[in-house]
Amino acid sequence: MRGNILSVTLGGNAGEVAGPLIARGWDVAQASDLVGAGRIQAHRNFNVSVLVVGSALTASEAAVEACIAASGGSEWVCVCEAQALESADFRELILGSFFDHQTLPFDVHELELMLDRASQRALLRQRHDASHRNAVDALGMVGQGPAITRLRQQIRKVAVTEAPVLIGGESGSGKELAARAIHQCSQRSAGPFVAVNCGAISPSLIQSELFGHERGAFTGASAERRGLIEAANGGTIFLDEIGDLPVELQTNLLRFLQEKTISRVGAVRNLHVDVRVVAASHVDLAEAVAVGQFRDDLFYRLNVLSIDVAPLRRRMEDVPILAEYFFQRCVAKSRTRVRGFSRQAVAAMLAHAWPGNVRELFNRVQRAVVMTDRRLIGPTDLGLPMVDNPVGMGLDAARTLAERDVICLTLTRVGRNITHAARELGVSRMTLYRLMDKHSIALDSESRQHQPAQWPPADVPIRPAPSSVANPLDAILKSSGNGFRADWAGVGKPAGRA
Repeated sequence: MRGNILSVTLGGNAGEVAGPLIARGWDVAQASDLVGAGRIQAHRNFNVSVLVVGSALTASEAAVEACIAASGGSEWVCVCEAQALESADFRELILGSFFDHQTLPFDVHELELMLDRASQRALLRQRHDASHRNAVDALGMVGQGPAITRLRQQIRKVAVTEAPVLIGGESGSGKELAARAIHQCSQRSAGPFVAVNCGAISPSLIQSELFGHERGAFTGASAERRGLIEAANGGTIFLDEIGDLPVELQTNLLRFLQEKTISRVGAVRNLHVDVRVVAASHVDLAEAVAVGQFRDDLFYRLNVLSIDVAPLRRRMEDVPILAEYFFQRCVAKSRTRVRGFSRQAVAAMLAHAWPGNVRELFNRVQRAVVMTDRRLIGPTDLGLPMVDNPVGMGLDAARTLAERDVICLTLTRVGRNITHAARELGVSRMTLYRLMDKHSIALDSESRQHQPAQWPPADVPIRPAPSSVANPLDAILKSSGNGFRADWAGVGKPAGRA
Protein backbone atom coordinates (compact mmCIF):
# COMPACT_ATOMS: atom_id res chain seq x y z
CA MET A 1 0.00 0.00 0.00
CA ARG A 2 1.56 3.27 -1.13
CA GLY A 3 -0.52 5.59 1.06
CA ASN A 4 -3.91 7.18 1.68
CA ILE A 5 -5.24 9.83 -0.72
CA LEU A 6 -8.46 11.80 -0.90
CA SER A 7 -9.56 12.40 -4.50
CA VAL A 8 -12.18 15.11 -5.07
CA THR A 9 -13.60 15.38 -8.59
CA LEU A 10 -15.19 18.66 -9.72
CA GLY A 11 -16.19 18.59 -13.36
CA GLY A 12 -13.86 15.86 -14.49
CA ASN A 13 -13.73 12.08 -14.88
CA ALA A 14 -13.41 10.53 -11.42
CA GLY A 15 -11.83 7.32 -12.61
CA GLU A 16 -9.33 9.01 -14.89
CA VAL A 17 -7.02 9.76 -11.95
CA ALA A 18 -8.20 7.43 -9.21
CA GLY A 19 -8.09 4.30 -11.40
CA PRO A 20 -4.36 4.34 -12.27
CA LEU A 21 -3.43 5.24 -8.66
CA ILE A 22 -5.52 2.37 -7.22
CA ALA A 23 -3.91 0.00 -9.73
CA ARG A 24 -0.47 1.05 -8.45
CA GLY A 25 -1.32 0.38 -4.80
CA TRP A 26 -2.68 3.69 -3.50
CA ASP A 27 -5.65 3.71 -1.10
CA VAL A 28 -7.90 6.33 -2.73
CA ALA A 29 -11.03 7.69 -1.03
CA GLN A 30 -13.21 9.31 -3.69
CA ALA A 31 -15.67 12.21 -3.43
CA SER A 32 -17.71 13.65 -6.30
CA ASP A 33 -18.32 17.04 -4.63
CA LEU A 34 -17.09 19.19 -1.75
CA VAL A 35 -19.89 18.08 0.57
CA GLY A 36 -18.83 14.47 0.19
CA ALA A 37 -15.21 15.47 0.69
CA GLY A 38 -16.17 17.16 3.96
CA ARG A 39 -17.87 14.00 5.23
CA ILE A 40 -14.79 11.92 4.46
CA GLN A 41 -12.46 14.46 6.08
CA ALA A 42 -14.54 14.35 9.25
CA HIS A 43 -13.64 10.69 9.76
CA ARG A 44 -10.22 10.27 8.13
CA ASN A 45 -6.97 12.19 7.90
CA PHE A 46 -4.99 12.40 4.67
CA ASN A 47 -1.46 13.66 4.14
CA VAL A 48 -2.22 14.29 0.47
CA SER A 49 -5.43 15.19 -1.35
CA VAL A 50 -6.04 15.45 -5.09
CA LEU A 51 -8.49 17.80 -6.81
CA VAL A 52 -9.55 16.65 -10.27
CA VAL A 53 -10.96 19.40 -12.51
CA GLY A 54 -12.16 19.21 -16.09
CA SER A 55 -12.23 22.14 -18.47
CA ALA A 56 -13.60 24.47 -15.77
CA LEU A 57 -14.08 24.50 -12.02
CA THR A 58 -17.67 23.62 -11.12
CA ALA A 59 -17.53 25.10 -7.61
CA SER A 60 -16.56 28.51 -6.32
CA GLU A 61 -12.95 29.20 -5.43
CA ALA A 62 -14.05 30.19 -1.92
CA ALA A 63 -15.73 26.80 -1.40
CA VAL A 64 -12.58 25.00 -2.53
CA GLU A 65 -10.46 27.11 -0.19
CA ALA A 66 -12.82 26.26 2.70
CA CYS A 67 -12.47 22.55 1.90
CA ILE A 68 -8.67 22.87 1.87
CA ALA A 69 -8.68 24.74 5.17
CA ALA A 70 -10.84 22.01 6.74
CA SER A 71 -8.37 19.31 5.68
CA GLY A 72 -5.90 20.27 8.39
CA GLY A 73 -2.31 19.53 7.46
CA SER A 74 -3.11 17.88 4.12
CA GLU A 75 -1.15 19.00 1.06
CA TRP A 76 -3.26 19.39 -2.11
CA VAL A 77 -2.36 18.55 -5.70
CA CYS A 78 -4.51 19.55 -8.67
CA VAL A 79 -4.96 17.54 -11.87
CA CYS A 80 -6.86 19.53 -14.49
CA GLU A 81 -7.29 20.12 -18.18
CA ALA A 82 -5.15 22.87 -19.67
CA GLN A 83 -8.28 24.86 -20.54
CA ALA A 84 -9.10 25.31 -16.84
CA LEU A 85 -5.86 27.24 -16.35
CA GLU A 86 -7.09 29.98 -18.66
CA SER A 87 -9.18 31.30 -15.77
CA ALA A 88 -7.24 33.90 -13.75
CA ASP A 89 -9.17 33.06 -10.58
CA PHE A 90 -8.39 29.37 -10.94
CA ARG A 91 -4.70 30.09 -11.54
CA GLU A 92 -4.66 32.24 -8.41
CA LEU A 93 -6.29 29.38 -6.47
CA ILE A 94 -3.62 26.93 -7.66
CA LEU A 95 -0.75 29.28 -6.81
CA GLY A 96 -2.12 30.19 -3.41
CA SER A 97 -3.50 26.93 -2.04
CA PHE A 98 -1.94 23.94 -3.83
CA PHE A 99 1.38 22.18 -3.49
CA ASP A 100 1.61 21.55 -7.25
CA HIS A 101 -0.47 20.69 -10.31
CA GLN A 102 -0.48 18.55 -13.49
CA THR A 103 -2.47 18.86 -16.68
CA LEU A 104 -4.43 16.12 -18.39
CA PRO A 105 -3.48 13.76 -19.86
CA PHE A 106 -0.97 13.03 -17.09
CA ASP A 107 1.95 10.68 -16.60
CA VAL A 108 1.12 8.45 -13.65
CA HIS A 109 4.79 8.04 -12.72
CA GLU A 110 5.29 11.82 -12.53
CA LEU A 111 2.08 12.14 -10.54
CA GLU A 112 3.31 9.56 -8.05
CA LEU A 113 6.56 11.46 -7.59
CA MET A 114 4.56 14.63 -6.98
CA LEU A 115 2.34 12.86 -4.43
CA ASP A 116 5.39 11.47 -2.63
CA ARG A 117 6.93 14.95 -2.38
CA ALA A 118 3.63 16.39 -1.15
CA SER A 119 3.37 13.63 1.48
CA GLN A 120 6.88 14.37 2.72
CA ARG A 121 6.05 18.05 2.96
CA ALA A 122 2.88 17.26 4.92
CA LEU A 123 4.87 15.13 7.38
CA LEU A 124 7.44 17.92 7.74
CA ARG A 125 4.68 20.44 8.43
CA GLN A 126 3.13 18.16 11.05
CA ARG A 127 6.49 17.77 12.76
CA HIS A 128 7.02 21.52 12.64
CA ASP A 129 3.58 22.24 14.10
CA ALA A 130 4.12 19.64 16.84
CA SER A 131 7.38 21.30 17.89
CA HIS A 132 5.63 24.66 18.18
CA ARG A 133 2.80 23.12 20.19
CA ASN A 134 5.37 21.68 22.57
CA ALA A 135 6.91 25.13 22.95
CA VAL A 136 3.68 26.30 24.60
CA ASP A 137 3.66 24.91 28.14
CA ALA A 138 0.87 24.62 30.67
CA LEU A 139 1.60 28.18 31.81
CA GLY A 140 0.68 29.53 28.38
CA MET A 141 4.23 30.79 27.87
CA VAL A 142 5.74 30.38 24.41
CA GLY A 143 9.43 29.86 23.79
CA GLN A 144 12.35 27.53 24.31
CA GLY A 145 15.29 29.89 24.80
CA PRO A 146 17.30 30.29 28.01
CA ALA A 147 15.51 33.51 29.01
CA ILE A 148 12.01 32.01 28.89
CA THR A 149 13.26 28.80 30.52
CA ARG A 150 14.72 30.79 33.41
CA LEU A 151 11.47 32.75 33.72
CA ARG A 152 9.47 29.52 33.98
CA GLN A 153 11.76 28.30 36.75
CA GLN A 154 11.42 31.55 38.68
CA ILE A 155 7.62 31.51 38.34
CA ARG A 156 7.36 27.99 39.74
CA LYS A 157 9.57 28.96 42.68
CA VAL A 158 7.67 32.09 43.70
CA ALA A 159 4.25 30.51 43.07
CA VAL A 160 4.50 28.19 46.08
CA THR A 161 4.80 31.12 48.52
CA GLU A 162 2.32 33.78 49.63
CA ALA A 163 4.75 36.71 49.56
CA PRO A 164 4.17 39.66 47.22
CA VAL A 165 5.87 39.51 43.82
CA LEU A 166 7.22 42.46 41.84
CA ILE A 167 7.58 41.90 38.10
CA GLY A 168 9.81 44.18 36.07
CA GLY A 169 10.04 44.47 32.32
CA GLU A 170 9.39 46.73 29.36
CA SER A 171 5.90 47.48 28.11
CA GLY A 172 4.56 44.65 25.98
CA SER A 173 7.10 42.07 27.19
CA GLY A 174 4.52 39.82 28.87
CA LYS A 175 4.35 40.87 32.52
CA GLU A 176 0.64 40.10 32.85
CA LEU A 177 1.20 36.68 31.32
CA ALA A 178 3.85 36.01 33.97
CA ALA A 179 1.46 37.17 36.70
CA ARG A 180 -1.26 34.83 35.44
CA ALA A 181 1.25 31.97 35.37
CA ILE A 182 2.14 32.66 39.01
CA HIS A 183 -1.54 32.52 39.91
CA GLN A 184 -2.10 29.28 37.96
CA CYS A 185 0.84 27.55 39.68
CA SER A 186 -0.18 28.69 43.17
CA GLN A 187 -2.60 27.19 45.66
CA ARG A 188 -4.94 30.06 44.81
CA SER A 189 -5.46 28.90 41.23
CA ALA A 190 -9.11 28.04 41.97
CA GLY A 191 -9.70 31.62 43.15
CA PRO A 192 -10.16 34.76 41.06
CA PHE A 193 -7.40 36.56 39.19
CA VAL A 194 -8.13 40.28 39.00
CA ALA A 195 -5.92 42.47 36.80
CA VAL A 196 -5.85 46.22 37.43
CA ASN A 197 -4.06 48.75 35.23
CA CYS A 198 -3.23 51.46 37.76
CA GLY A 199 -2.32 53.91 35.02
CA ALA A 200 -5.63 53.55 33.16
CA ILE A 201 -7.94 54.51 36.04
CA SER A 202 -8.78 58.13 36.73
CA PRO A 203 -6.98 59.40 39.87
CA SER A 204 -10.33 60.63 41.24
CA LEU A 205 -11.84 57.14 40.96
CA ILE A 206 -8.93 54.83 41.69
CA GLN A 207 -9.51 54.69 45.46
CA SER A 208 -13.13 53.70 44.96
CA GLU A 209 -12.13 51.21 42.25
CA LEU A 210 -9.54 49.51 44.42
CA PHE A 211 -11.18 49.64 47.85
CA GLY A 212 -14.89 50.08 47.02
CA HIS A 213 -17.33 52.53 48.61
CA GLU A 214 -20.37 52.61 50.84
CA ARG A 215 -23.77 53.92 49.83
CA GLY A 216 -23.89 57.70 50.07
CA ALA A 217 -20.12 58.03 50.42
CA PHE A 218 -20.11 60.66 47.68
CA THR A 219 -22.41 62.12 45.07
CA GLY A 220 -23.62 59.36 42.78
CA ALA A 221 -22.85 56.51 45.21
CA SER A 222 -26.41 55.19 45.26
CA ALA A 223 -25.38 51.71 46.42
CA GLU A 224 -22.43 50.07 48.11
CA ARG A 225 -19.81 48.65 45.78
CA ARG A 226 -17.08 46.11 46.27
CA GLY A 227 -13.62 47.19 45.17
CA LEU A 228 -11.27 45.22 42.97
CA ILE A 229 -9.15 44.11 45.92
CA GLU A 230 -12.21 42.72 47.68
CA ALA A 231 -13.33 41.05 44.43
CA ALA A 232 -10.01 39.14 44.38
CA ASN A 233 -10.63 37.65 47.84
CA GLY A 234 -9.25 34.11 47.90
CA GLY A 235 -7.19 34.71 44.77
CA THR A 236 -4.63 37.08 43.29
CA ILE A 237 -4.75 40.74 42.36
CA PHE A 238 -2.36 41.95 39.70
CA LEU A 239 -1.49 45.64 39.99
CA ASP A 240 -0.04 46.51 36.61
CA GLU A 241 1.96 49.74 36.19
CA ILE A 242 1.91 50.29 39.93
CA GLY A 243 4.48 53.03 39.45
CA ASP A 244 1.63 55.21 38.14
CA LEU A 245 -0.32 54.88 41.39
CA PRO A 246 -0.82 58.31 43.03
CA VAL A 247 1.35 58.86 46.10
CA GLU A 248 -1.66 59.51 48.35
CA LEU A 249 -3.08 56.07 47.53
CA GLN A 250 0.21 54.32 48.13
CA THR A 251 -0.35 54.75 51.89
CA ASN A 252 -3.67 52.88 51.74
CA LEU A 253 -2.11 50.10 49.69
CA LEU A 254 0.76 49.81 52.17
CA ARG A 255 -1.71 49.37 55.03
CA PHE A 256 -3.52 46.67 53.08
CA LEU A 257 -0.27 44.80 52.51
CA GLN A 258 0.65 45.03 56.18
CA GLU A 259 -2.72 44.36 57.83
CA LYS A 260 -4.59 42.45 55.10
CA THR A 261 -7.54 44.77 55.69
CA ILE A 262 -9.20 47.43 53.57
CA SER A 263 -11.57 50.26 54.28
CA ARG A 264 -14.19 51.22 51.73
CA VAL A 265 -14.67 54.89 50.95
CA GLY A 266 -17.16 56.22 53.51
CA ALA A 267 -16.94 53.12 55.73
CA VAL A 268 -16.33 53.15 59.51
CA ARG A 269 -14.98 49.62 59.80
CA ASN A 270 -12.25 47.60 58.16
CA LEU A 271 -12.79 44.45 56.10
CA HIS A 272 -10.40 41.50 56.17
CA VAL A 273 -9.41 40.18 52.75
CA ASP A 274 -7.27 37.20 51.78
CA VAL A 275 -5.53 38.33 48.61
CA ARG A 276 -2.05 37.82 47.22
CA VAL A 277 -0.55 40.84 45.49
CA VAL A 278 1.49 40.63 42.30
CA ALA A 279 2.63 44.01 41.02
CA ALA A 280 4.42 45.07 37.85
CA SER A 281 5.96 48.21 36.43
CA HIS A 282 7.84 49.14 33.27
CA VAL A 283 9.76 51.83 35.18
CA ASP A 284 12.53 51.19 37.68
CA LEU A 285 10.78 51.60 41.02
CA ALA A 286 14.11 51.97 42.83
CA GLU A 287 14.80 55.08 40.75
CA ALA A 288 11.23 56.28 41.37
CA VAL A 289 11.90 55.95 45.11
CA ALA A 290 15.14 57.93 44.77
CA VAL A 291 13.34 60.88 43.12
CA GLY A 292 10.40 60.78 45.53
CA GLN A 293 7.77 59.47 43.10
CA PHE A 294 7.23 56.19 44.95
CA ARG A 295 7.16 55.44 48.67
CA ASP A 296 10.21 53.55 49.83
CA ASP A 297 8.29 51.56 52.46
CA LEU A 298 5.77 50.40 49.86
CA PHE A 299 8.59 49.48 47.49
CA TYR A 300 10.28 47.30 50.10
CA ARG A 301 6.96 45.71 51.00
CA LEU A 302 6.28 44.82 47.34
CA ASN A 303 9.83 43.86 46.42
CA VAL A 304 9.95 40.68 48.47
CA LEU A 305 10.20 38.41 45.42
CA SER A 306 11.23 39.98 42.15
CA ILE A 307 11.12 38.68 38.58
CA ASP A 308 12.35 40.37 35.43
CA VAL A 309 10.72 39.58 32.07
CA ALA A 310 13.35 39.91 29.35
CA PRO A 311 12.51 42.10 26.34
CA LEU A 312 12.03 40.31 23.05
CA ARG A 313 15.31 41.63 21.60
CA ARG A 314 17.18 39.64 24.27
CA ARG A 315 15.49 36.36 23.35
CA MET A 316 15.52 36.53 19.58
CA GLU A 317 15.71 32.74 19.34
CA ASP A 318 12.03 32.69 20.35
CA VAL A 319 10.87 35.14 17.66
CA PRO A 320 10.12 32.48 14.99
CA ILE A 321 8.32 30.32 17.56
CA LEU A 322 6.23 33.22 18.81
CA ALA A 323 5.45 34.34 15.27
CA GLU A 324 4.26 30.84 14.34
CA TYR A 325 2.17 30.62 17.51
CA PHE A 326 0.48 33.97 16.78
CA PHE A 327 0.02 32.96 13.14
CA GLN A 328 -1.83 29.78 14.14
CA ARG A 329 -4.06 31.79 16.46
CA CYS A 330 -4.90 34.26 13.70
CA VAL A 331 -5.63 31.73 10.95
CA ALA A 332 -7.84 29.71 13.31
CA LYS A 333 -10.22 32.68 13.53
CA SER A 334 -10.31 33.61 9.85
CA ARG A 335 -10.68 32.03 6.44
CA THR A 336 -7.34 32.48 4.75
CA ARG A 337 -5.11 30.59 2.37
CA VAL A 338 -1.91 31.88 3.98
CA ARG A 339 0.28 28.93 4.93
CA GLY A 340 3.09 30.52 6.90
CA PHE A 341 6.16 32.78 6.68
CA SER A 342 8.70 33.00 3.91
CA ARG A 343 12.41 32.74 4.69
CA GLN A 344 12.73 36.46 3.93
CA ALA A 345 10.04 37.22 6.50
CA VAL A 346 11.80 35.18 9.18
CA ALA A 347 15.10 36.91 8.41
CA ALA A 348 13.39 40.33 8.61
CA MET A 349 11.86 39.45 11.98
CA LEU A 350 15.26 38.34 13.31
CA ALA A 351 16.79 41.63 12.14
CA HIS A 352 14.13 43.82 13.80
CA ALA A 353 14.79 45.31 17.25
CA TRP A 354 11.15 44.91 18.46
CA PRO A 355 10.81 48.07 20.56
CA GLY A 356 7.18 47.09 21.21
CA ASN A 357 8.23 43.58 22.31
CA VAL A 358 5.81 40.64 22.07
CA ARG A 359 2.79 42.92 21.66
CA GLU A 360 4.34 44.45 18.55
CA LEU A 361 5.10 41.01 17.11
CA PHE A 362 1.51 39.87 17.59
CA ASN A 363 0.13 43.03 15.97
CA ARG A 364 2.42 42.70 12.94
CA VAL A 365 1.53 39.02 12.43
CA GLN A 366 -2.18 39.76 12.79
CA ARG A 367 -1.98 42.54 10.22
CA ALA A 368 0.05 40.38 7.80
CA VAL A 369 -2.49 37.53 7.91
CA VAL A 370 -5.27 39.95 6.98
CA MET A 371 -3.46 42.04 4.38
CA THR A 372 -1.24 39.59 2.46
CA ASP A 373 -2.28 38.35 -0.97
CA ARG A 374 0.34 35.61 -1.08
CA ARG A 375 0.54 32.10 0.23
CA LEU A 376 3.58 32.93 2.35
CA ILE A 377 3.89 36.12 4.41
CA GLY A 378 6.74 38.35 3.28
CA PRO A 379 8.64 41.19 5.00
CA THR A 380 6.46 43.89 3.41
CA ASP A 381 3.34 42.20 4.81
CA LEU A 382 4.87 42.55 8.28
CA GLY A 383 5.85 46.15 7.63
CA LEU A 384 9.54 45.26 7.92
CA PRO A 385 12.40 46.02 5.51
CA MET A 386 14.04 43.30 3.45
CA VAL A 387 17.42 42.13 4.77
CA ASP A 388 20.41 41.28 2.62
CA ASN A 389 20.70 37.66 3.75
CA PRO A 390 17.28 35.98 3.62
CA VAL A 391 18.59 32.53 4.43
CA GLY A 392 18.83 33.16 8.15
CA MET A 393 21.65 32.58 10.62
CA GLY A 394 23.77 29.49 10.15
CA LEU A 395 25.70 27.58 12.77
CA ASP A 396 29.01 29.28 11.94
CA ALA A 397 27.47 32.74 12.27
CA ALA A 398 25.90 31.77 15.59
CA ARG A 399 29.27 30.52 16.88
CA THR A 400 30.99 33.73 15.77
CA LEU A 401 28.44 35.92 17.53
CA ALA A 402 28.55 33.77 20.67
CA GLU A 403 32.36 34.11 20.69
CA ARG A 404 32.06 37.88 20.39
CA ASP A 405 29.56 38.12 23.23
CA VAL A 406 31.74 36.01 25.55
CA ILE A 407 34.73 38.27 24.88
CA CYS A 408 32.69 41.43 25.49
CA LEU A 409 31.22 40.14 28.74
CA THR A 410 34.60 38.91 29.99
CA LEU A 411 36.29 42.25 29.23
CA THR A 412 33.53 44.07 31.08
CA ARG A 413 33.71 41.73 34.08
CA VAL A 414 37.50 42.19 34.53
CA GLY A 415 37.44 45.94 33.99
CA ARG A 416 38.77 45.63 30.42
CA ASN A 417 42.09 44.28 31.65
CA ILE A 418 43.61 42.34 28.75
CA THR A 419 45.83 40.13 30.92
CA HIS A 420 43.02 39.09 33.24
CA ALA A 421 40.57 38.59 30.36
CA ALA A 422 43.03 36.41 28.42
CA ARG A 423 43.70 34.31 31.54
CA GLU A 424 39.99 33.84 32.18
CA LEU A 425 39.30 32.91 28.55
CA GLY A 426 42.23 30.49 28.47
CA VAL A 427 44.04 32.17 25.56
CA SER A 428 47.21 34.22 25.14
CA ARG A 429 47.18 38.00 25.09
CA MET A 430 48.06 38.08 21.40
CA THR A 431 45.26 35.63 20.61
CA LEU A 432 42.84 37.85 22.50
CA TYR A 433 44.05 40.89 20.55
CA ARG A 434 43.52 38.98 17.31
CA LEU A 435 40.00 37.97 18.35
CA MET A 436 39.19 41.55 19.35
CA ASP A 437 40.36 42.74 15.96
CA LYS A 438 38.28 40.03 14.26
CA HIS A 439 35.11 41.14 16.07
CA SER A 440 35.86 44.91 15.96
CA ILE A 441 36.04 45.15 19.75
CA ALA A 442 37.84 48.16 21.21
CA LEU A 443 38.84 48.81 24.79
CA ASP A 444 36.74 51.96 25.23
CA SER A 445 33.26 51.13 26.43
CA GLU A 446 31.29 49.94 23.39
CA SER A 447 31.89 47.89 20.26
CA ARG A 448 31.36 48.98 16.73
CA GLN A 449 28.14 47.92 15.13
CA HIS A 450 28.63 44.35 13.97
CA GLN A 451 26.98 42.05 11.51
CA PRO A 452 24.77 40.17 10.96
CA ALA A 453 22.13 42.64 12.03
CA GLN A 454 19.57 39.98 12.93
CA TRP A 455 21.35 39.06 16.17
CA PRO A 456 20.60 41.17 19.26
CA PRO A 457 23.44 43.30 20.65
CA ALA A 458 25.40 42.11 23.65
CA ASP A 459 23.86 42.92 27.01
CA VAL A 460 26.94 44.97 27.99
CA PRO A 461 28.20 46.63 24.79
CA ILE A 462 31.66 48.07 24.33
CA ARG A 463 32.07 51.46 22.65
CA PRO A 464 33.46 51.62 19.09
CA ALA A 465 36.98 52.64 18.32
CA PRO A 466 37.52 56.17 16.90
CA SER A 467 36.70 56.36 13.19
CA SER A 468 40.10 57.80 12.44
CA VAL A 469 41.81 54.57 13.51
CA ALA A 470 41.28 51.65 11.14
CA ASN A 471 42.42 48.91 13.54
CA PRO A 472 41.28 48.84 17.20
CA LEU A 473 44.57 47.14 18.11
CA ASP A 474 46.45 50.20 16.78
CA ALA A 475 44.30 52.36 19.02
CA ILE A 476 45.38 50.31 22.02
CA LEU A 477 49.06 50.42 21.09
CA LYS A 478 49.01 54.17 20.42
CA SER A 479 47.32 54.94 23.74
CA SER A 480 49.77 56.41 26.25
CA GLY A 481 47.34 56.98 29.09
CA ASN A 482 48.07 53.64 30.76
CA GLY A 483 51.78 53.55 29.91
CA PHE A 484 51.36 50.55 27.60
CA ARG A 485 54.15 49.99 25.06
CA ALA A 486 54.89 46.93 22.94
CA ASP A 487 58.27 45.79 21.58
CA TRP A 488 57.85 44.02 18.21
CA ALA A 489 61.57 43.71 17.43
CA GLY A 490 61.86 40.01 18.22
CA VAL A 491 58.59 38.87 16.71
CA GLY A 492 59.02 35.94 14.30
CA LYS A 493 62.74 35.29 15.13
CA PRO A 494 63.94 31.91 16.46
CA ALA A 495 64.72 31.71 20.14
CA GLY A 496 68.27 32.60 21.11
CA ARG A 497 68.91 34.77 18.02
CA ALA A 498 69.35 38.55 18.26
